[in-house]
Amino acid sequence: MKKWLIAVIIAVIVGFTLMSSYNGLVKSEEEIDSVWANVESQYQRRADMIPNLVNTVKGQANFEKETLTGVIEARAKATQVKIDPANMTEQQLAQFQQNQDSVGSALSRLLVSVEKYPELKAHEGFMNLQQQLEGTENRINKARNDFNNAAKTYNSYVRTFPTKFAAMIFGFKEKPYFKSVSGAENAPTVSFE
Repeated sequence: MKKWLIAVIIAVIVGFTLMSSYNGLVKSEEEIDSVWANVESQYQRRADMIPNLVNTVKGQANFEKETLTGVIEARAKATQVKIDPANMTEQQLAQFQQNQDSVGSALSRLLVSVEKYPELKAHEGFMNLQQQLEGTENRINKARNDFNNAAKTYNSYVRTFPTKFAAMIFGFKEKPYFKSVSGAENAPTVSFE
């Protein structure tokens, strides 16, 4: 009878440990899903602002069509990629990031080109959009950092004892991180030629 009682106590302890680990993993995964939704929301905010920015530039300046087309195409490509945070892979995140970086690059070229048009730079609507875009870029950076922090917390649960056993049993896998773009360590070159 004593052996049976010891076995039951051990089973209950193991069960509660597994249950606690599982619940912690679920909470952490839900946090990642929530933070990922914030990342997508900030990128969507930027994508929503682009048509207004392009139309303002178009309306105020005799602007290079190629630059505007590049911004519009980059936006279209970036808004097509959707990632399910529950099944996110390193490759999916890299593709998503590459598409978003293309938008950022196209916007940078647009804003540098705008320097040739003093009447546009002084236009109140353009200035407002430029400030909103700058704020959005800052929000995107914060959302990406928040995602990386949530992924770090989640990944530490997945990799540490005793939660690691629950993660293996229930199929929880590590989440990828946002990484800086190749060459991001170099300062950008701005040229108005």
